[in-house]
Amino acid sequence: MGFMIEWKKVNLYIERTAIIMYIYFDQKETDVTAIAAQYPVTCVTDIDEIPEGALVLHYQPDMVSLECGNLEMHGDLTTMLPRLKRLNTEMLIKAAKPGNFPQGALAIDATAGMGEDSLLLAAAGFRVKLFEYNAVIAALLQDSLQRAAAIPELADIVARMEVVPGDSIRGIRELEEHADVIYLDPMFPERQKSGLIKKKFQLLQQLERPCDDENGLLTAAMEAKPSKLIIKRPLKGPQLAGVMPGYTVKGKAIRYDCFAF
Repeated sequence: MGFMIEWKKVNLYIERTAIIMYIYFDQKETDVTAIAAQYPVTCVTDIDEIPEGALVLHYQPDMVSLECGNLEMHGDLTTMLPRLKRLNTEMLIKAAKPGNFPQGALAIDATAGMGEDSLLLAAAGFRVKLFEYNAVIAALLQDSLQRAAAIPELADIVARMEVVPGDSIRGIRELEEHADVIYLDPMFPERQKSGLIKKKFQLLQQLERPCDDENGLLTAAMEAKPSKLIIKRPLKGPQLAGVMPGYTVKGKAIRYDCFAF
């Protein structure tokens, strides 16, 4: 069951199989209902009660981070600034073709993760709803957007981005307005080659996978009949659920399978 943490400095850890998370709250009331719904949650007041090697979700006054031993990660959308300067060369933007949509058209990122692809879509003029099932990742993502809102180069862009924690299959089916674009990225982090990305996902991979039902996700997206459905895949990987796209935008390592409705 969910509960609220009262105004005091506490340590919260979550244990499931070998996963333990520690959350530090600083002079604020924090709702842990979503996390408690996915992981057994116990509050402690002494950090020494957290076992060595624990997976830690650390709430600080200015940041939320995920930590384990010497590994630490947090959302940082400022790393995307160089890519925003060459936005029109981004494969996702070439696939989305924002010029075919009015400013403020709705895009759904059904597998948001840490929000980098959503940022590209928002920079191209879309309003973006970011669905993220895992409550811990959603907390990191929300914190990242809040900090980005204080950066002049990102403020207007992230103002068009809304995190929607929860099941994206259900979320797509319960949309109250028509989605112009739905974007799916069911790739697994271990397929990436960057050493930095591998370090980052060593932590994220200790969490439960957000969605195992790729067929259900694709079905929900197609039934929503967006103007365009975009699916990110490894360049030589199979089509998602074996469904052939209308066309594909290819890069050196990945491709975007596109459907028009």
